Amino acid sequence: MAHETGVSAEVAGKLVSIAERARNLKGHGLDEGISTRMLIYAGSLIAKNVEPTAACRMALVRPITDDPDMRDALDAAVSTFF
Repeated sequence: MAHETGVSAEVAGKLVSIAERARNLKGHGLDEGISTRMLIYAGSLIAKNVEPTAACRMALVRPITDDPDMRDALDAAVSTFF
């Protein structure tokens, strides 16, 4: 992830941790998890100086759910790491 996107290993680890949290919600109101491609997109945005929480919300959270409660839960996961 870090090599593919240009972000640090620390940032890549945070993105992966967010994806792990999302996978825990799968089957509890979330139909699909965060894909590797989505993580790479978020990392690429961050590498291009997009603020990390905004990048994660755009690339990871909004594409997988429009449910307000699920978005809040995923946004909280993003806030935990960034």
